[in-house]
Amino acid sequence: MNFAKSILVVLIGLILNAAALAEFGDSKESHGDKPNIIVILADDLGYGDVGCYGASSIPTPNIDRIAAEGIRFTSGYCSASTCTPTRYSLLTGKYAFRQKGTGVAPPNSPSIIPAGTPTIASVLQSAGYKTSVIGKWHLGLGGPNGPDWNGTLRPGPLDFGFNHCLLLPTTNDRVPQVFVENDRVLGLDPNDPLWVGDKSPSEDHPTGITHRNELKMNWSHGHNATIHNGVSRIGFYTGGQSARFRDEDLSDRWIESANQWISNHRQTPFFMLFCSHAIHVPRVVHERFAGATKHGPRGDAIVELDWCVGEIRRSLEANKLDRNTLILFCSDNGPVLDDGYEDSAIEALGNHDPNGPLRGGKYNVYEGGTRTPMIAWWPGKIQPRTSDQIMCTIDYARTAATLAGVQVPPGAFQDSQDLSQVLFDPNASGRSELVQQDNGQAGNFGYREGRWKLLLSNAQRASNVELRLVPTKIPKLQLFDLQSDLGENQNVIDEHRDIADGMLERLQKIIE
Repeated sequence: MNFAKSILVVLIGLILNAAALAEFGDSKESHGDKPNIIVILADDLGYGDVGCYGASSIPTPNIDRIAAEGIRFTSGYCSASTCTPTRYSLLTGKYAFRQKGTGVAPPNSPSIIPAGTPTIASVLQSAGYKTSVIGKWHLGLGGPNGPDWNGTLRPGPLDFGFNHCLLLPTTNDRVPQVFVENDRVLGLDPNDPLWVGDKSPSEDHPTGITHRNELKMNWSHGHNATIHNGVSRIGFYTGGQSARFRDEDLSDRWIESANQWISNHRQTPFFMLFCSHAIHVPRVVHERFAGATKHGPRGDAIVELDWCVGEIRRSLEANKLDRNTLILFCSDNGPVLDDGYEDSAIEALGNHDPNGPLRGGKYNVYEGGTRTPMIAWWPGKIQPRTSDQIMCTIDYARTAATLAGVQVPPGAFQDSQDLSQVLFDPNASGRSELVQQDNGQAGNFGYREGRWKLLLSNAQRASNVELRLVPTKIPKLQLFDLQSDLGENQNVIDEHRDIADGMLERLQKIIE
């Protein structure tokens, strides 16, 4: 009798264990050789802002860990030095200057991506991937007349290949401070409609100018319209009180959603674009990160960003997906200090250099504007190393398609290159050339070919060249030898006019 009971206990245990394995699964058995792909997009993060790229006074253990376990690119680029064009290029595999209206999107911007445009999400979706975008969108919503904040926000991410989204519609220094889930404002009370505009709705509407004494973070320039949560923004809005979020809770809310998405889709291949708002202004971190560094809110926001990276990695490990998931970590552009608020970004900088050895930053096409931290992490698949191969966020589209084993539609991903072999073969070559752009309004371009970098400044001015938002006169053409002058201090165009002329001709052909 005891023997029979023992056999029964063993059988029950085996059945339960098999059921658990069937539910939890091994990622490779669940969806073959198709890896999960997660892109973590930081905001305004500089090349020198994290430990693995030289920062010594801001702790970034989670970013440093995936760098140590993966590939740390020293020539990793975003395609533009501001957020909207980089995001457009990452999704479409196409330089943003090819599409009108891809400058920094205003609060009421209609969808910038034309209907029917293939994206990294739609191509992966066609290969059986479940797809999600969580975080800052800033690519416009709605038709030609802009978003219907109280109705259906289409076209939007659901029309560009995403099965799910939880979005900050613009950027948090612009109104409104609400989440968009799939195609509607989350938690909106129809009896308290949301209105968004570019002019004050009334003379007594509280703004950063009229009620400056009520602000918990003072503005320095431009960000002085509607006040929410003690911070004044760009643009005006009223209503939607039940839908508004607290700035301090952004990262927590997005990580909660990301972790739930990972858990819910562990049996199918998935693509997740996680767009952190850190370290963009206004830099209002959760209370548990306040004071984490000696560099004020900007430094604290880097620590909060690092926490996000750690939480996503831990979620993959908890769901046994880490060995079948590629994480690509990058930033949408380089650093900026005072970008509209008095948050001690300059005063508390100390010896920390957000650019490391680079020059420039957000808004310009010096290396600091577009060369950012870039890390590829895939345990068991990627050989840990440092790579000097050139890779750009615009290449994620074709690279992901190859990893998913799916054909790219004809005419799609025009400027994207398949660099999947760079991930696995230390001897594989990256890009041989790359176009960099600013916001697209000034017409300033950078063009890198190997060791050479050409700057074409049609506006003959640039701001934030030395991490200060001061317009700086620059020559129309500059040539730098990045091999010997990474800081772009010596314009050698007179000594190498033949090289500059050839590069200029090739750049203009690409632009035309």
